[in-house]
Amino acid sequence: MDEHDIHQRISDLVATEHRLREALQRGELSAEEEHARLRAAEEALDQCWDLLRQRDARRAAGQDPQEAAARPVDEVEHYRQ
Repeated sequence: MDEHDIHQRISDLVATEHRLREALQRGELSAEEEHARLRAAEEALDQCWDLLRQRDARRAAGQDPQEAAARPVDEVEHYRQ
């Protein structure tokens, strides 16, 4: 997956977040369902941003950015900021 693909995935996930919030406002989803689906989208977004950071770091270190790989949600979600 290259940067273009990752950015497209990010755009798709952001659009999903917007659709979920709109569906909740229209009463098409319960708050619990919206929350669960938003959480999944947010976790996927975090993985995408992490993958972009890995690719940038590899490039800056003179390594092949294609060798970067998506990390598990548990690993990405528990970074210390």
